[in-house]
Amino acid sequence: MRIAAAQLVTGEDPQQNLELVREWTQRAAEAGADVVVFPEATQRAFGHSLTAIAEPTDGPWATAVREIASDHDVVVVVGMFTPAPPSDQGRERVANTLLAVGPGVEASYDKIHLYDAFGFQESATVGPGEAPARVDVDAATFGLATCYDIRFPDLFTAHARAGAIATILPASWGAGPGKVDQWRLLARARALDSTQYVIACGQGLPSAAGVEPVDGAPTGVGHSMIIGPTGEVLAEAGEAPQLLVADLDVDAVASARERLPVLANAREIPQR
Repeated sequence: MRIAAAQLVTGEDPQQNLELVREWTQRAAEAGADVVVFPEATQRAFGHSLTAIAEPTDGPWATAVREIASDHDVVVVVGMFTPAPPSDQGRERVANTLLAVGPGVEASYDKIHLYDAFGFQESATVGPGEAPARVDVDAATFGLATCYDIRFPDLFTAHARAGAIATILPASWGAGPGKVDQWRLLARARALDSTQYVIACGQGLPSAAGVEPVDGAPTGVGHSMIIGPTGEVLAEAGEAPQLLVADLDVDAVASARERLPVLANAREIPQR
């Protein structure tokens, strides 16, 4: 199975961002991809109002993504925002949602772990998801995760124990000292933790795409990666928009789990 990671830089306008989805889906399809992954916050970049553009997964923006997927006969996984219940204080919030659509695929995932770190408070405007989600593409199972989820290994091992050969991880990774190194380290570690592929597709660095970044918002650093089930980097982008393509081998996952049976060897550690 061939998978593509479309590292791009989105902005404030959902319609312009939709055109990017259309353009890069076509590129991925022309490269022979069965699945194309877009970053977190593709619908609208962080730093702009999210409640103003949030819509259900059957709304017009998501419906247009379905049409794009259908037109190119590929599965599209893309970050958007959907309505969520208000906070306990009555503040309007959204869910940080991944939409996965295409031939035989219809699923969504609301980000479980919210980015309340490095001075940013995602939970102020985003409500947390409650459950993991997985999709099947041509009999291969893919787990879904988003950005800050990468720091929580249990989600990745849960996907692997449920039969996933890969976890798809869109992101909008905040810039800062050491953050690119952390991103690389965590993506490879999660692949090794769970002996599966990790498709880590982030927003590019705005300045590398000629886009003015929003001060203080996690608007992306680039370095999207496709990681193999024993931690090897199969493809890595730079800072600018770029399409990564790699072939996933189901047998490689089975082989990794036979040679490195961390899932089978794991034991529950008692709390004392």
